[in-house]
Amino acid sequence: MMRRGCLLGIIAAIVLALGSLTWLLGGWYMGGPLQKDAAFIVPDGASLSSVAGKLEREGVISSASGFRLRARIFGAGGSIKAGEFSLPAGASPSKVLGILQGGEAVRRFVTVPEGMPSILVYERLNGQTLLEGAISPPPEGSVLPDTYDFERGESRQALVLRMQTAMQRTLAELWEKRSPNTVVKTPQEAVILASIVEKETGKPSERKLVAGLYSNRVRQGIMLQADPTIIYPITKGKPLGRRIKQSEIQAINEYNTYSMVGLPKGPITNPGRASIEAVLNPAKTEALYMVADGTGGHAFASTLAEHNANVEKWYTLRKARGDF
Repeated sequence: MMRRGCLLGIIAAIVLALGSLTWLLGGWYMGGPLQKDAAFIVPDGASLSSVAGKLEREGVISSASGFRLRARIFGAGGSIKAGEFSLPAGASPSKVLGILQGGEAVRRFVTVPEGMPSILVYERLNGQTLLEGAISPPPEGSVLPDTYDFERGESRQALVLRMQTAMQRTLAELWEKRSPNTVVKTPQEAVILASIVEKETGKPSERKLVAGLYSNRVRQGIMLQADPTIIYPITKGKPLGRRIKQSEIQAINEYNTYSMVGLPKGPITNPGRASIEAVLNPAKTEALYMVADGTGGHAFASTLAEHNANVEKWYTLRKARGDF
């Protein structure tokens, strides 16, 4: 009888152990209660215990205490990462921990197009509700137009600093490759002239030719007479929304290149890499004048007579279109 009792005790212990193991394994590897794919945010510095409680409250797992226990037994040795993570519907606790320890945080993107002035960069970043913190409009010409990724909760200032670092690196790289034909004497002058080129043409194929034209004017001491430099002091780079007034053309300030020789005080927008490169490696041309040609590009001329003929063609085209 004693032997039989011992055997039954051993069997009971085995069954109990198997049951406990099944409970542990099932609660770790079987699907969880999450009904649909969801985003889950791990705050910076959060502990396993606090994350477990948050997972339970948000319906990702059934039991915070069970999750903590199984994580200590079965979990990998890595720490939980801060950030926003995408959790699939029905994810098991094991899968959830794996995502929080080794998964890629969800990234979001914001684009600064070439030629976007800083006031609009400021407004765009303030419109990103997943960013945090207050900023001021960055100095004009200090951010590099590009697409940038960010995480939920990242500070706007941190994102601006990354944009500015990208501009500094790009400018330093391109400055080292500048042509002897460039007229700019400093990287800052390159940004100023590139900002004018950026605003004066939307055709990539024209950038170097436009840069060559303005380089010729700087070299010969001729006013640049770039319309966007009239508008910038009025709107800080936003669209004017009307025709330029004669009084604005004649206005004397530190930007208007119709009333001054040389470059304006500072950039009038944030130029892209291609426009900076064009200014540092301009086309060799004799062009001194340009006017729109009706195709989105410009007609270039090296003499005033040729330019006046191009202007007459442009006015005739605009009149035929009913512009005035």
